[in-house]
Amino acid sequence: MNNQMKPIKPRSESEQQKVINRLKRIEGQVRGIQKMVEDDRYCIDILVQISAINSALKNTGFQLLERHMNHCVSHAITTGNGEESIDELMKVMQQFSK
Repeated sequence: MNNQMKPIKPRSESEQQKVINRLKRIEGQVRGIQKMVEDDRYCIDILVQISAINSALKNTGFQLLERHMNHCVSHAITTGNGEESIDELMKVMQQFSK
């Protein structure tokens, strides 16, 4: 498994920008939670925000995962290198499900 591989089909500027925008929103949410802790906000309010961040990260990850499957894994399968790519994908999916 090579973690330094480039995508078979590079992300378009639009795709990159969508992911970056999502990550910036998540970053803002994390900063918001830090402020909530500093302000000694109610625990449940903080936990709800943490849950929202977890969901946002998972959704972003699933979008990247879908793109990877549709481009990189699909390409690996059609070129006869599918087994390694599928093994790599399964390991990541196992980490995702923890």
